[in-house]
Amino acid sequence: MTDYLDRVSSVVGLPGWVLQAFVIILAALLLEFIYRIFVGKLAGLAEKTRHLWDDAVVYAGKRPVSLLIWWQGMVMAARVIEPHTEAIGFSSDFLNALQQLGLVVAATWFFFRLATGFEKAFVAERRKRNESVDITTVSVLGRIVRIAVILTGMLTILSILEIPISGFLAAGGVGGIAVGLAARDLLANFFGGFMVFMDRPFSVGDWIRSPDKEIEGTVVHIGWRMTTIRKFDRRPMYVPNATFTTITVENPSRMTHRRIFDHIGIRYDDQAVIRPVVDGIREMVQTHEDIATDQIIMVHFDVYGPHSLDIMVYCFTKTTNWQEYHRVREDVLLKIGDIIAAQGAEIAFPTRTLKLEMAEQMAREQAAAGASR
Repeated sequence: MTDYLDRVSSVVGLPGWVLQAFVIILAALLLEFIYRIFVGKLAGLAEKTRHLWDDAVVYAGKRPVSLLIWWQGMVMAARVIEPHTEAIGFSSDFLNALQQLGLVVAATWFFFRLATGFEKAFVAERRKRNESVDITTVSVLGRIVRIAVILTGMLTILSILEIPISGFLAAGGVGGIAVGLAARDLLANFFGGFMVFMDRPFSVGDWIRSPDKEIEGTVVHIGWRMTTIRKFDRRPMYVPNATFTTITVENPSRMTHRRIFDHIGIRYDDQAVIRPVVDGIREMVQTHEDIATDQIIMVHFDVYGPHSLDIMVYCFTKTTNWQEYHRVREDVLLKIGDIIAAQGAEIAFPTRTLKLEMAEQMAREQAAAGASR
């Protein structure tokens, strides 16, 4: 092969080592092109399988292997060029280190993408089988694995470059103090995110609110620095994680039941039927199919109001779904209205009664005084 290249180089008028380097780079180009075709067909086969794990492996290896082919091709071409030129200044040791660095970078990138692919595949597989999945835990574990991969790759690179790790760690400790002072808010948000993961006051998909701040919506993403919340008007809210260490957070998504708590007022003119009205409402609530009978149920005449006789209705629905809850509450209120109407009573509304007896007496006295004159 070398003799053939020498003959070709004599024909084209170029040094043989230049032609060899060109052939190596061309071979790397062709190999990478063939690999792209191969991995494309492999991805098509992986999509046809029932599981998603093979898709994750194909996704992980697609770009890192392409990088490795180019990297190794360039290093091999540099090995051919190195004995014939001093301008570049490549040494054999440098090229060996560069070749090892290519392997480490490609491997680190591969495992980083593999962890991401496995994370997505795990979530998709659980959802495909209609099984519950804790997105927060999966996301945090995926981040931890990726950080471990990056740290391992960095330490391996330092070892290849023969950089003392102890000195690096000492310098990093001094620099870490300066960075910690300058980025204390960033660190507070980082540890705030860690505490959210440890305490688990909410997860991705939960509806949360805070009575201390104007925070209410559905959790979309929990990051290391901030949490993304989608408000009910569909606007995103980005909350620094350190905020959750100083405020009270309510999580309505974890409620077991939803409460119905209303006061229904009937007229003072209907005081004679207040007892059968209360008994009818109580029986209706206790037998309603959507009301939780294992929870507190209270239906009582509560207070003589300013313009009505108030009946307290206190119970819990079986459902926690917001839309279904309003359907149940509507049904309960309509049935209460039917019970009141069946007793010949009416629901009260604000009224005012004017007493005119004294005014009429004063008018008669004035009329009598005028007549005596």
